[in-house]
Amino acid sequence: MYDNLLAGVSTDLWINGQWRPASDGGRFDVEDPATEQTIVSVASATVDDCLGAVDAAQKAFGLWAAKSPRERGEILRRCYEIMIREKERLAKIITLENGKGLEDSRAEAAYAAEFFRWNAEEAVRVIGQTSMSPSSGARILTSYKPAGVSLLVTPWNFPAAMATRKIGPALAAGCSVVIKPASATPLTMLALMPILEEAGVPAGVVNVVPSMQSGKVVSAMLADIRVRVISFTGSTQVGRVLLREAAHNVVKPSMELGGNAPFIVFEDADIDAAVEGAMIAKMRNMGEACTAANRFYVHEQVADAFSAKMTGRMAALKMGNGLTEGIAVGPLVNKATRDKVESLVNDAVAKGAKVTTGGTRASGPGYFYPPTVLTDVPDTADLVWEEIFGPVAAIQTFRDEELMIEQCNKSEYGLASYIYTRDIGRGMRVANRLETGMVGLNRGIVSDPAAPFGGVKQSGLGREGSKEGVLEYLETQYVSVGW
Repeated sequence: MYDNLLAGVSTDLWINGQWRPASDGGRFDVEDPATEQTIVSVASATVDDCLGAVDAAQKAFGLWAAKSPRERGEILRRCYEIMIREKERLAKIITLENGKGLEDSRAEAAYAAEFFRWNAEEAVRVIGQTSMSPSSGARILTSYKPAGVSLLVTPWNFPAAMATRKIGPALAAGCSVVIKPASATPLTMLALMPILEEAGVPAGVVNVVPSMQSGKVVSAMLADIRVRVISFTGSTQVGRVLLREAAHNVVKPSMELGGNAPFIVFEDADIDAAVEGAMIAKMRNMGEACTAANRFYVHEQVADAFSAKMTGRMAALKMGNGLTEGIAVGPLVNKATRDKVESLVNDAVAKGAKVTTGGTRASGPGYFYPPTVLTDVPDTADLVWEEIFGPVAAIQTFRDEELMIEQCNKSEYGLASYIYTRDIGRGMRVANRLETGMVGLNRGIVSDPAAPFGGVKQSGLGREGSKEGVLEYLETQYVSVGW
């Protein structure tokens, strides 16, 4: 079964355009979360392997940076076209190692490819400017230069999209990269490498080093003065550690960290539209997303109607092995994630929350947890303040807008938020007051390659996507000229 799905996918390290075993022969197993069986073993990079990847990236950097923006853009465009061609195969690999349903994985593969298309167009739009100093009369020539070797550390929840969201702008800017994928889901990243090679990405420009020694190898690469950018998506706790380590060599950081998104439903909202948006915001990737709706604040006048409709929609979702067509809810990625979700639900129920559907861990092999709706959730429940990262909607009610906004902003996180109301003026007013980097106003999804993705407070630094994504991999240079 696994051999057919992984045909043509190497399980070694990708360094300088070649597949290589780990220097010490080490390997680690990748698990199928639907069956708890080992899919395959993957080479586990050592510190020496990773520093060798940095060396390859440094040697390739000058030649890649010297290519014209148009040439880099056309290569990225070919990456997009080949990835779309291979979308179905990639979707099955994503589902195999991550667990999400095929429909979700197909959407991710298409979304991931779009980052190559978007950045193919951005590569030719890194445009400087010329101005005159008001005081001296000197000409100010401002230009942008690729920052250098970039270290990309990606998470397991979107193994394709988190890869291309970083690779695309880095290559568009003229940088070479070393990628450390999550050890739970390295296969998708490895499957992308032949696509990049076919598209014309030169050897050494992109290197992939899966490893079970994540902290050790990432620290070693950050300590190498040739690494000039660190882009990390993951937990706030790990992000803080990497920021401290990046400070030693003043490495430019781009951090997309945790989230605790509020989903607000006002009394004048279109309830059917709000439920539809809630299903997207909550159940995209089965809730295993930093942008997932975590806390539902529903006006007391419409709380019963919203909760009833949300319960019906969640209860109707079919759960099973994601590789089966029609399955909407696959297993969570691993035991620790499933157990955390179970613990958060049990804590909320013990403190007074009511279960309207789900709420009990599924039996049998696989890390399954059913779509769950909780009402009457108290503020003391842990899941109000922690990322759930699973298919659980925790509903609270509100009456006073001011107090609700204050409650939303109490979280240390500030990534995304969602608002449903027919009053656009009210929606914009509340959006302006929410301490989040992104707001979905009458929309259940905020992710878009053309939009600046990122948060405030403990949710990170910098932005991915839009024209700002490329800027994370560029340095500004100004030349003062007299003529």
